[in-house]
Amino acid sequence: MTTYHDKTKKIVLMALFAAQAIVLHIFESFIPVPFIIPGAKLGLANIVTVSALFILRPIEVLGVIVVRVMLASLFAGTLLTFAYSMAGAVLSFLVMIILKSLLKENVGLIGLSCSGAVFHNIGQLMVASFLIGNIRIISYLPFLSIAGIITGAFVGITAHYLIKSMRRIIKEKDNGKKEKIRSAL
Repeated sequence: MTTYHDKTKKIVLMALFAAQAIVLHIFESFIPVPFIIPGAKLGLANIVTVSALFILRPIEVLGVIVVRVMLASLFAGTLLTFAYSMAGAVLSFLVMIILKSLLKENVGLIGLSCSGAVFHNIGQLMVASFLIGNIRIISYLPFLSIAGIITGAFVGITAHYLIKSMRRIIKEKDNGKKEKIRSAL
């Protein structure tokens, strides 16, 4: 049975994830794009999304994604930014959740992240194709996929270390509680 305290902790954790992702998104907008491919980005906010997949329930991760995209678009974007980001983020999320549930231990953070990056690009190209009324923009996908795999690997590796650090912090916090309990006896 979840208590009011547990629900509050979960909401705070979701808000922290969303805030971190927004900050990374805004920070990334100041970084000159190192790619020759227009539209390719590092996807730093996806570090939070990929990490959240291993800490939160899927519906909670989706909530973090929706809040992040809405607020990041409001702070540092446009209505078009919102459409592209939401399509890419939701498609990416769905693919990562499906892969994670079907492949279980056979897919790691890097594989999930790379898959998410490629499908993020597919979602954005679908929106672009619809908005400009030309399906030929999909021919851009191989170039974006290469960039997505590279950035996805970076995001996956970074998420691995973030999760590892979070687990260590939680373990230390739990050990600290046990020490307090022992010293109180």
